[in-house]
Amino acid sequence: MTSPRTQAARRTRISEVIASRSIHSQEELRGVLAQEGFAVTQATLSRDLVDLGAVKVAQEDGRAVYTLVAEVGIDPGAEMGRLARAAHELVVSVESSGNIVVVRTPPGGAQYLASAFDRAPWSEILGSVAGDDTVLLVTRGVDAGAGVAAEILTMAEGRSPAGVEST
Repeated sequence: MTSPRTQAARRTRISEVIASRSIHSQEELRGVLAQEGFAVTQATLSRDLVDLGAVKVAQEDGRAVYTLVAEVGIDPGAEMGRLARAAHELVVSVESSGNIVVVRTPPGGAQYLASAFDRAPWSEILGSVAGDDTVLLVTRGVDAGAGVAAEILTMAEGRSPAGVEST
């Protein structure tokens, strides 16, 4: 993955690091960021953590780790359920080509559906771009688009895809 060395890219990476591993100190986080080419001062990192809403919480072993307040209490199953409901309500058609999936919605529906895709813990999806009535999804695998499109179609038809409870 390549990204510019901007504040937004740095903060996104901080969020990803905090979500993916136990970070016990700012110095530890600075080290991880430095290995990835983000040179950051302690003061800047401290501001980033405050602005991101990062807090330290105690683990079972008593050691404190950083977590994002927005992530506390987020249920991945609930986010997939939200996506399934949005797909059921908004998907008009789904097509794929290679690692691209194009999802059509009624006018004005694409932004909401794309947000649901972005929040859902669906590892096959790299990201989304939304217009007024079209969501473009890029998948990780070269030929993963067809599988993702099939799962979206399943959700759109009101059926539960693999591991997703429909409510």
